[in-house]
Amino acid sequence: MQLGFFFDQFRCSGCEACMLACRQWHGEDDNAVDLLSVSEMEFGRFPLPTVKWMVVPCLQCAEPACQAACPTGAISKNPENGIVAVDREKCLGKDACGECQTACPYDVPRFRDEADAKMVKCDFCEDRLKEGKKPLCVIACPMRALDIGPLDELLSKAGYVQEADGFAYDRAVRPSVVLRPK
Repeated sequence: MQLGFFFDQFRCSGCEACMLACRQWHGEDDNAVDLLSVSEMEFGRFPLPTVKWMVVPCLQCAEPACQAACPTGAISKNPENGIVAVDREKCLGKDACGECQTACPYDVPRFRDEADAKMVKCDFCEDRLKEGKKPLCVIACPMRALDIGPLDELLSKAGYVQEADGFAYDRAVRPSVVLRPK
């Protein structure tokens, strides 16, 4: 089973509650990197402007470019749920390597701003999933714009849309994402 990420661009208000919940859950300080990004895009002109947001965590790609680029094998894909994980002990760090970040088409691998920082990334709050709970970004979203579940179920419920303003589906890595574009 491959877990996937669902994002409803129509419902998202850009409040960034998902980012804050993620940061607090992972005990990050103010200088840490965010494990998911929320980007704002403006379209149109007065008197009919439009604003859209795009939320992108690690999308647990079917063929992760970060894994293929890692020279030490620090990045692996869990065969049970498809989650891509990093072994920070094996990671060479941003100063010695950083190949994972360069390879990822979604700029998901992140490094803290410190000497020889090791890679960090979203893992769909795998510790919570093991307890039968949803990730904190999903729980924190007041607009119910986010969800995580088996990819085949998300596709059958929400449709086979995998592109939206602010996001292009990369067929080489095949991100596990389902979108409802605005």
